[in-house]
Amino acid sequence: MSSGWSWFIIILTLANIAGCWWLLRRYSGQRPGEPGADETMGHVWDGDLREYNQPLPLWWMMLFYLTIFFGIAYIILYPALGNYKGVLGWTQTGQYENELQQARNRYSAIYDRLAELSFDELAADEQAMGIGHRLFVINCSVCHGSDARGAPTFPNLTDADWLYGGEPDAILTSILKGRAGMMPPMGATMDDQTIDNVVQYVLSLSGKDHDSAAAAAGKPMFATCSACHGLDGRGNQSLGAPNLTDDVWLYGSDAARIREGIVNGRANRMPAHEDLLGPERSRIMAAYIYQLSHERAP
Repeated sequence: MSSGWSWFIIILTLANIAGCWWLLRRYSGQRPGEPGADETMGHVWDGDLREYNQPLPLWWMMLFYLTIFFGIAYIILYPALGNYKGVLGWTQTGQYENELQQARNRYSAIYDRLAELSFDELAADEQAMGIGHRLFVINCSVCHGSDARGAPTFPNLTDADWLYGGEPDAILTSILKGRAGMMPPMGATMDDQTIDNVVQYVLSLSGKDHDSAAAAAGKPMFATCSACHGLDGRGNQSLGAPNLTDDVWLYGSDAARIREGIVNGRANRMPAHEDLLGPERSRIMAAYIYQLSHERAP
């Protein structure tokens, strides 16, 4: 913060505190029995109902004064006046790092033990899965749902269908590095009839109701898509290209949704969590997600 802004905040803050004090003293009114206590403010209602210039109850006034004293003590102890750091030297960063270190000291023994376990052992460890569940709910449920069954455009993590692979190392990579999936728009390369034919062919790949003649006409044009989805439409996990022959659809499986994807393309992104979770917690959560779609012995 520049010195000019710092002084502006200091002056504004102190002026507000001084103004509150002045208002309390200036308009405290006259107590009964004091000179001028019968003075009215000139307001009359219903003929004889007058407003007298008398103070708030004493206990109420004291609360206002205590608030002012508290504010003065606070800005002396804590950084509340521009660049002034406060007597205690408190900072948000210091508080965060202190709490983080306390957490590390408290949980380091647990994470040290879990770090020695394999993915299969983690998936069978009750404490590890409890930690993994809490990490998932906090960090992943907003997209994948608290039950990990996903939502439109967000993958279901409890089935056997994986865009980038469902093995522990692949899941861990997704958590640490994130994923950026992109299907390029193809609308400019095909006319409407060709697009409709390709849509029918894609529907036929997963055994859905389709126009056989249109699907046959669309099959040659599907070669444009095979670079990612494969000639058989079974996808490519190294690219994150989905399998088009099953009944798992991230954006919907009706003809309109498929056409929209072909014409406009698709873009989806999972953010990287390496900086947020770190390798230890990411590994535990990867094991938790892995066991969601794989049976494990108790």
